[in-house]
Amino acid sequence: MAELIVGLIAALLAVVLVLRTIRIVPQARASNVERLGRYLRTLEPGLNVVIPFVDRPRALIDLREQVVSFEPRSVITEDNLVVHIDTVLYFQVTDPRAAAYEIANYIQAIEQLTVTTLRNVIGSLDLEKVLTSREHINSTLRGVLDEASGKWGIRVNRVELKGIEPPTSIKESMEKQMRAEREKRATILAAEGLRQSRILTAEGDRQAAILRAEGQAKAIDTVFEAVHRNDPDPKLLAYQYLQMLPELAKAPGNTFWVIPSEVTNALQQVSKAFAPEGSTAPAPPIAPPSNNGLTADIPKAEKLTDQ
Repeated sequence: MAELIVGLIAALLAVVLVLRTIRIVPQARASNVERLGRYLRTLEPGLNVVIPFVDRPRALIDLREQVVSFEPRSVITEDNLVVHIDTVLYFQVTDPRAAAYEIANYIQAIEQLTVTTLRNVIGSLDLEKVLTSREHINSTLRGVLDEASGKWGIRVNRVELKGIEPPTSIKESMEKQMRAEREKRATILAAEGLRQSRILTAEGDRQAAILRAEGQAKAIDTVFEAVHRNDPDPKLLAYQYLQMLPELAKAPGNTFWVIPSEVTNALQQVSKAFAPEGSTAPAPPIAPPSNNGLTADIPKAEKLTDQ
């Protein structure tokens, strides 16, 4: 019975010894080993053998890229405005030994360094540049943090400003300014549209006037060519001239009009055309059509016209 107990104890010790001798490190992890309290080496991923009760492996360190989001911090801009900025940090442990022995808590150290660097960068910019210069701020933060954290075995890959929260009064002013800008652009677009509409309307009227003038000119050319082609005699022209006189007298604003001397010639031609053959007596004067009860005497009108 005693031998059985001793055997069980020996087997248990052997199992414990094996478990403490063999260390399996997962991929993308690392573990620092201390021998009698001093750093000995860093265990690589895979199977590792250590001396039990002499070598002491420490906690695993993640070698993958990590993401840390920091709480919003109050930062004062160059124009003395307080803004709240929260950041996101992407970093990776490149030296497990330095990350374990050069800094007590590298996450906290990176956070505090980010805050101080952010205040220095934002303090040199006004609010407008802070809102429009995120890329510049990100690159500046990354350069400073990467340089400072290099001795801790940390590589900062990227820093992003997740949010920039200006004061409430500034936000209201910015919203009013944006609304004013939108209304201004809308007014300008409406005015430009009205201007273009008027320009197009005027251009259309001009083109219509040109087309009407061209049509009238073609009509006059056609009539002129027809007259010359048919070669009318003076009697016919005088008769047509007399037919137009009543149309001239029908205008509502005509209360007085003067007959030109050409009308006298036209009347003489008509009188000669209807006079008996062989007659040499001058044709009696023909009164022009009346206009509102007024008549014009042809000899007097001719006299006035000659003067």
